[in-house]
Amino acid sequence: MTSPHEELLPATRRALLHRIAVAQSAGRAPSLTAAVVRGGRAVWHGARTSVDEHGPDADVQYRIGSITKTFTAVLVLRLRDEGLLDLGDVLEKHLPGTGAGEATIAGLLAHTGGLAAESPAPWWERTPGSLRPELADVLGERPLLHPVGRRHHYSNPGYTLLGALVEEVRGAPWEDVLRREVLEPLGLTRTSTRPRPPYAGGWAVHPWADVLLPEPAEDLGRMAPAGQLWSTAGDLARFAAFLAHGDDKVLSAQSVREMRAPAAPAEAADVVDGATYGLGLQIQHRDGRLLVGHSGSLPGFLANLTIAVEDDVAAVVLANCTSGPRLSAVGADLVCIVAEAEPRIPEPWRPLPDVDASVLELAGPWYWGTNAFVLRLIAEGGVSLEPLAGGGRRSRFRSNGDGTWRGLEGYYAGELLRAVRRPDGSVSHLDLGSFVFTRQPYEQDAPVPGGVDPEGWRGIG
Repeated sequence: MTSPHEELLPATRRALLHRIAVAQSAGRAPSLTAAVVRGGRAVWHGARTSVDEHGPDADVQYRIGSITKTFTAVLVLRLRDEGLLDLGDVLEKHLPGTGAGEATIAGLLAHTGGLAAESPAPWWERTPGSLRPELADVLGERPLLHPVGRRHHYSNPGYTLLGALVEEVRGAPWEDVLRREVLEPLGLTRTSTRPRPPYAGGWAVHPWADVLLPEPAEDLGRMAPAGQLWSTAGDLARFAAFLAHGDDKVLSAQSVREMRAPAAPAEAADVVDGATYGLGLQIQHRDGRLLVGHSGSLPGFLANLTIAVEDDVAAVVLANCTSGPRLSAVGADLVCIVAEAEPRIPEPWRPLPDVDASVLELAGPWYWGTNAFVLRLIAEGGVSLEPLAGGGRRSRFRSNGDGTWRGLEGYYAGELLRAVRRPDGSVSHLDLGSFVFTRQPYEQDAPVPGGVDPEGWRGIG
């Protein structure tokens, strides 16, 4: 067993190397580099390459494609946290005249704004951004294909609009704002909008022959906030740690937690696949684990960042080929290898620093009708309420500081929990959004669903 700050065990390191070696070989990638993060820092790096004795290290840049969107989302959340906008605002309020102004900012972040997936032809990833100098050139004559907010439809132009929103509110180019507000504070010195040596060249691999074709690296212009960035395994490892834990220099833990929460309606196929989308982050359920992150691709490059928040493990995988290994599967496998071989060691149990006696008396079993629940005290004056056994509605509740609590998740998110007391100060019941929880099932003197038969419980003779 290891502590979070010790290096990985030799068997774990070999399993990681084996996984990326299979990915590079079977996927026929000219090169593939990967990193694993645990406990907030990089604990492993590996690489495979077709060039003898020339493996890329964690400082070699690759193009990361749509992982750029997560960076753009961070900038938008910063504007929200500063009170400069609300995620429920329509775009028109801050960036008028786009023709897509009825989409909300949250909808653009979660790809529910109703916009087209791509900009008008020619294909924006393979042509100079100078062909699309204005937002109108990116959006085309019919920006909206779907009713706003009704479905998840991945949209690259949507993130162009978010980049333009950042520029409008900050009064500076997206690139400058990103460098000043995210890259420099997080120490991401090897992340940039244009390649800086050492960097990998992008290649296409012939589908039926082991030969290569060099791919051009276009400047995406207006589309940059959707996919322009170059980065390294080392920098993305630091970015993954930030997305898992937050950093008050950039975004709080609460705000990055909000980014990781589902924010888009799922279609039937998404439910089957266990996939959805948050605010600039992809979310998937795989092998019993909730994974968040983002994939990216541009001609010549593939990229993936995957985080298992509960395990406190993340993986970064980069390759310089247009198609080949499925990096989302590789990233998920790297995370699972570490999480399963070296499970996270829990923090030591510690008692609460203090407790309010009036809250302590609420701890223990409660009943909603005949359904048994248990209320527990948690940190910072909060409580949790969950079924005593099996599945069902459960939530943590944040203290309001006045003897009431507000639900944080699930069915009870936002609902008010309060203890209702009798004239003598004793607790009669808990009220949770009109649901009455009592100390005994169908307690006779309690409000609905209190005792429904004056003769009480009985057997059948």
